[in-house]
Amino acid sequence: MTLFEKFAAHVDHALDALVAAGTLPADIDRSNVTVEPPREASHGDLSTNAAMVLAKPAGTNPRALAEALSIELGKIDNVTAVEIAGPGFLNLRLNASAWLDELRAIGQSADDYGRSTAGAGKVVNIEYVSANPTGPMHMGHCRGAVVGDALASLLEFSGYKVIREYYINDAGGQVDTLARSAHLRYREALGESIEIPEGLYPGDYLIPVGKRLAELYGDRYVAAPEGEWLVLFRKAAVADMMEMIKTDLALLGIHHDLFSSEAELHEAGKAEAAEAELRARGLIYDGELEKPKGKEIEDWEPVTLPLFRSTQFGDDQDRPIKKSNGSWTYFGADLAYHYQKSQNVDAMVDIWGADHAGTVKRIKAAVNALTGGKVQFDIKLVQMVRLLRGGEPIKMSKRSGSFITLSEMVEEVGKDVVRFTMLTRKSDAQMDFDFAKVVEASKDNPVFYVQYAHARIQSTLRKAEAEGLGLDATQLSLLGDAEIALIREAANFPRIVEAAGKASEPHRIAFYLSDLAAAFHAYWNLGNDQPDKRFILAHNPALTGARLFMAANIGQVIRNGLRLMGVEAANSM
Repeated sequence: MTLFEKFAAHVDHALDALVAAGTLPADIDRSNVTVEPPREASHGDLSTNAAMVLAKPAGTNPRALAEALSIELGKIDNVTAVEIAGPGFLNLRLNASAWLDELRAIGQSADDYGRSTAGAGKVVNIEYVSANPTGPMHMGHCRGAVVGDALASLLEFSGYKVIREYYINDAGGQVDTLARSAHLRYREALGESIEIPEGLYPGDYLIPVGKRLAELYGDRYVAAPEGEWLVLFRKAAVADMMEMIKTDLALLGIHHDLFSSEAELHEAGKAEAAEAELRARGLIYDGELEKPKGKEIEDWEPVTLPLFRSTQFGDDQDRPIKKSNGSWTYFGADLAYHYQKSQNVDAMVDIWGADHAGTVKRIKAAVNALTGGKVQFDIKLVQMVRLLRGGEPIKMSKRSGSFITLSEMVEEVGKDVVRFTMLTRKSDAQMDFDFAKVVEASKDNPVFYVQYAHARIQSTLRKAEAEGLGLDATQLSLLGDAEIALIREAANFPRIVEAAGKASEPHRIAFYLSDLAAAFHAYWNLGNDQPDKRFILAHNPALTGARLFMAANIGQVIRNGLRLMGVEAANSM
């Protein structure tokens, strides 16, 4: 049990005492009671809103309830003072022993420090990347891939059972275009000189696909009608592209548990099943699609289509699930896909590009209708990344012909730099990725600053070991206020993990690690001006052992946070 969990339990026991005394009703809802650090460190170590949120349902004054609660909280071990702030917040001050106990808890929990059972084993499906299988991964996919993968790790650490899913969009016109492009490369592999017309995929990445098809089929399909080879080439090209995509994702340490095919979904009749379910609930009807507003279409004729009642959920018009030719719209296919994956999960999270923001409300409404509200569903939008080098927009990749590939990016700056950087801003905020800045060795670069903190710790521990000095948890009482301040920052980790998991915001881990690294470097720098503040003091092995124990466990927290981000901790720099 972490320090915050302990004191949440203490507050709960104090409230039990007030219930027993008749100050609070026994059935009062305590779910909104929190225990967290106050906004200003000068206000104390912990703060609770208990009096504020319980006063109204209890029919009492917040200040009066705070007075009664402060008496009970003052009885807790390690609490040195309880202060009432504003209309009824309670700030607690703790003695050093409380923080030293938490430092020991970090050491005891090690890799599991911050892990929780908050998810209670609930099954969460996280669908991310899901790039069209028409080429290698590029930077347009990278940020969503990292955000989704880090979120999956975060939720697993928080006690959820996570399914990492990739949805293969292999049923649309883009895969027919892929097949036609592969057919050109197939003919090229057999000796033809080809020109790739506009509208097909020109990238060299299809050359190996063409060669493999040539080896398999010889010249059988060179002059054959498209109907004889389109499906065959489509399946072969998609399979090759998916292997390429998996290889690219592996460069970032990303591996999915499940790959779902849109084509197989339609073949299994899932779209029809979703339509039937929504019709039974009165949410799909046959109606005429409105004429597009602001557009003059001379040959416009109203057509009857199956429409989803998205206006019931705030949309400006009801949306079709099928086209006039009977094929499924993107929205209709999405309904079927979400209906399928909702069958065996408690919650779903989709990681989408920000360009899909306009469809969020209607798909959420449809999923809510399909599941009867029993499956929690969230969509996280990810903004595009602008690539720079020294502040200037970067040139496109020669290898791909049209974009910077993910593999090129990882090759230049490394997996850890890419992953960490992609989490240094909230996912729906714009981001610049400057190849020069992300590898810069300065405190302005959070990737370097966090890694350098861990490397400094490991270097100090190696130096101490070489001098015959080791960690000593029995002398922690020798640590002073500066050390306690650093321990307090480390002790925030479990709380940050919990909050980040609840909000599905893995970037909070990166923000926290930057704060922890800054606190560590600030402490380290004290030793530059004050030799007695250094970690290794040859004349004082007891204090050295205590500081080394603290440093080792600050490093442990940094490693735990980096692991959630999919980043390896640097041991030297």
